[in-house]
Amino acid sequence: MLEIEDLCVEVAGKSVLDGVTLHLPPGELHVLLGPNGSGKSSLLASILGLPPYRITRGAIRLDGVPLTDLPLHERARLGIGMAFQRPPGLDGVSVSAFAEALGAGETLAREAAALDLTDFVRRDMNVGFSGGEIKRWEILKLFLQDPRLMLFDEPESGVDLEHVIAIGQAIRRMVRSPDRQDRPRAGLVITHTGLILRHVAADCAHIVRDGRLIHSGDPQTLFTHIQTHGYSVPDAA
Repeated sequence: MLEIEDLCVEVAGKSVLDGVTLHLPPGELHVLLGPNGSGKSSLLASILGLPPYRITRGAIRLDGVPLTDLPLHERARLGIGMAFQRPPGLDGVSVSAFAEALGAGETLAREAAALDLTDFVRRDMNVGFSGGEIKRWEILKLFLQDPRLMLFDEPESGVDLEHVIAIGQAIRRMVRSPDRQDRPRAGLVITHTGLILRHVAADCAHIVRDGRLIHSGDPQTLFTHIQTHGYSVPDAA
């Protein structure tokens, strides 16, 4: 579904991604592991087309459609959605109004209960939410938007253990189910703590360091290696 080939990206003339190649098949969930500043969030932002990230070489394709020259809103229309780490608050836009505009009222009722957000549906989006509540809302937002390709930027960061379980189960349920047009989905998750790995049943993990994707493999095996040896290639440990 998602093909990234030899991707190089700059911000203000500084390289943040260098030659990244990654393939994400339909129906799969992949995880990005790496230290702070390694390029993980830059990769998600480049897929979505967020400024100020500028692609200088390589290609990104969704279902064979080149994304490199498409603006953000056209990428969203193709079916890319993102759960942000620090989204803005939207005064005057309630959660329920947002769901109604998307024709997703039934989804809101079902998934808000699963994510312990039923009491939030009349509140304005992200206004006065705690850090953990924002993370749960960002997952619920993706259910309402119904994207095919879902990008998750540290979905468990700042979330208590009980709700990490709920978020992980929601991500797994969303990635493994078809969208409203009965097309398979796929997901890409950034994690630092690794807690989310216990609940999402990821198919593959990738280590990103210094803007490069240096190794791919089994998620639990790689995370165990990182806990002992840091962000290194396992064969070289």
